[in-house]
Amino acid sequence: MSGKPTSDDDVAQLSEPTPPTSLVARAATRIVWALFLCSVGVLALAARSGTEWAFAGVLRIDGLTTVMWAVVSFFSGIVHSYSRRYMAGDSDIDRFYYRVLGFTLAVMTLAAANHVALFVAAWLAMGLLMAALIGHVRGWDQARAAAALARRSFLASTALLAGSLVVLSWATGSTTITGIFDGLEGVSRTVVLVAAGGLVLAAIIQSALFPFHEWLLSSMTAPTPASALMHAGFVNAGGVLLTRFAPVVAADLTVMSSIVVIGAVSALLGQAMILVQPNVKRELGCSTMAQMGFMILQCGLGFFAAAIAHLVLHGFYKAYLFLSSGAVVEGTVPEAAERTRLGVSGVAVSLATAVGGGVLFGVLTGKATSLALNGGTVLTLVVVLTTLTAARDILRRSTLPTAVRFVSVPLVVLTAIGGYAVAFNAVSTMLSGVPMTHVSTEMTIAHALVVAAFAGAYLAAEFGWHRSSVRLYVSLLNLSQPDPTTMLTDKEEYKDV
Repeated sequence: MSGKPTSDDDVAQLSEPTPPTSLVARAATRIVWALFLCSVGVLALAARSGTEWAFAGVLRIDGLTTVMWAVVSFFSGIVHSYSRRYMAGDSDIDRFYYRVLGFTLAVMTLAAANHVALFVAAWLAMGLLMAALIGHVRGWDQARAAAALARRSFLASTALLAGSLVVLSWATGSTTITGIFDGLEGVSRTVVLVAAGGLVLAAIIQSALFPFHEWLLSSMTAPTPASALMHAGFVNAGGVLLTRFAPVVAADLTVMSSIVVIGAVSALLGQAMILVQPNVKRELGCSTMAQMGFMILQCGLGFFAAAIAHLVLHGFYKAYLFLSSGAVVEGTVPEAAERTRLGVSGVAVSLATAVGGGVLFGVLTGKATSLALNGGTVLTLVVVLTTLTAARDILRRSTLPTAVRFVSVPLVVLTAIGGYAVAFNAVSTMLSGVPMTHVSTEMTIAHALVVAAFAGAYLAAEFGWHRSSVRLYVSLLNLSQPDPTTMLTDKEEYKDV
């Protein structure tokens, strides 16, 4: 045998998989991008003229519809294009594209539905198609179990949604969403509470909030493009549902306070569970749970437009993280990140950045126009604590020279806060015609407890209390475990799929 001997470090260069020649994949991709261009056109027309369109009581295209159409079709277009190479060689690629395209159309129908039957049908179709994508790989027991778990969860949320809308339709004598809103004044408080409770439960199941987060953490069997679509679009449905039915859920302060608590618990718990995750995709799942908790929290505070802005920005961020997750996986033991001591100057910069972020957010969004204690005060305080945590963490981990860190970190953080405020104002403008996208809520004991919980969580992370408690670590690890039937306990099993 002749030729140059090879070493263990020599690795054969594999050819890149070519995009599939499937007509379904190409046609679906073109259809979705065409839908995106049409959606942008409708969004621009609505933004310019403020026009809304209604079709025989079945469909209603308003500001929320146009925003969701543009966002969902864009994310779906990215996933379609990405999947043409990622799914190359998959024998079921046509089935994958049918489901992704069907899911996109279901979400767009949901955003425009005015008849309650169409709304429920779109919600059900959206859930069943996502469950099918989670179990896309045939013959994989874990994928089949994950799909079954997700399907049960989505059927439960659909049943709750359908029950709530049936109650509202019966009480108001209308089968359209706009008709239900017009007849709410004559409905008893008990009926409204029952319907609102069902809507809230349906929303938190779909958005994977605690204690219904298991289906999301068990869904990692889905192909990565499907996971990106799930985390960037599907879980946002809870916020869309609460925003669409804001006149129902915001009719009672008790319901709104409960939403605040539910959102805060999930936000804090999801963020805490990230600390104990060794798995990249599961860490992203816990992050999604935390972000969805914050989105629902904003709904409970009465800032539905802020929740929509949040889901848009989170969608861009999470889609990027999932589609690039394979690039950060390494078969090595992770090293502990170096942490720099802040000192007095670092603490001062962190505090100044946090206060500046809160003031900037309050001024740009109008939350600082008065000194009255309300939902805007709570949201601003949460922004301050979040900004403080982010600034101190970046300062500690950055390897830049001290002077550069002290200048660049506030600049980057405040720019991000400003960008969020601008997005909030833009979405608020688009949703100005949607009923009750901003509700002034009174301060209750629930709001005070939420602020105290966020402050306590910050102190716990700052002083490392979460690292000193084995019991806390184990509890968080247990809470973040997927369903046992969906777990891969042997690394070799990944290679067999």
